[in-house]
Amino acid sequence: MKTNHEIDYCVYGEEMQYVEIELDPQETAIAEAGAFMFMDEGIQMETIFGDGSKQQTGFMGKLLNAGKRMLTGESLFMTAFTHQGFGKAKVAFASPYPGKIIPLDLSQYQGKIICQKDAFLCAAKGVAIGIEFQRKLGTGLFGGEGFIMQKLEGDGMAFCHAGGHVMKKIVKSGEKLRVDTGCIVAYTQGIDYDIQFIGGVKNTLFGGEGMFFATLTGPGEVWLQTLPIARLASRILAYGVGPRKEEGSILGGLGNLLDGDGA
Repeated sequence: MKTNHEIDYCVYGEEMQYVEIELDPQETAIAEAGAFMFMDEGIQMETIFGDGSKQQTGFMGKLLNAGKRMLTGESLFMTAFTHQGFGKAKVAFASPYPGKIIPLDLSQYQGKIICQKDAFLCAAKGVAIGIEFQRKLGTGLFGGEGFIMQKLEGDGMAFCHAGGHVMKKIVKSGEKLRVDTGCIVAYTQGIDYDIQFIGGVKNTLFGGEGMFFATLTGPGEVWLQTLPIARLASRILAYGVGPRKEEGSILGGLGNLLDGDGA
């Protein structure tokens, strides 16, 4: 018998997706602040301390878990949406930037998924959202954001968001997959996560891909994204600061003058 609330859902959209969750009376969905899109009449919204799971018993337990969430850059509070009426009612949560929503039935993954700290979107009540430290020294020193990740535990539905296109890859036992750290969305608990130095003077100085990448060793499943939010933000920032580069244009700066960007 499941301990988490059992919810029905449907994901809509292509590049900017949202997930619509159908709740029976007294069923609850939890979400990060800012993910809410709309809800039917009869659903009550409440800000809660922590994630509302049974793992957070007592004030000190809630405080400890909420403090861990702060290390992942998340808020101390989450929002719970409970159906207080009759029949069925729907609540929807939207993706924060272009990409895909990944539905994860935790009961099919031995009750645990590890994901990037900004990937979690929403879940059924009872799913515990905690912190996962990578224990290896190299990962801690050079892993960057990959050193501190989130773990989703329980036997209910959870939803993560990824940027761009999403690839699900099965990694066999002993098989290694080398990945840019920002492209990792989530992986199952059987995956061994480590950081590897790229090596080579030219690669380090001129490669443009950073000095390290993640090594994921199976067995397990991995979800990868083509557009990490940090990569998207850096491109937008580079485009908006300083004079614009007109790639392939023989006019160059003159083109900027002609289209009104010469000021």
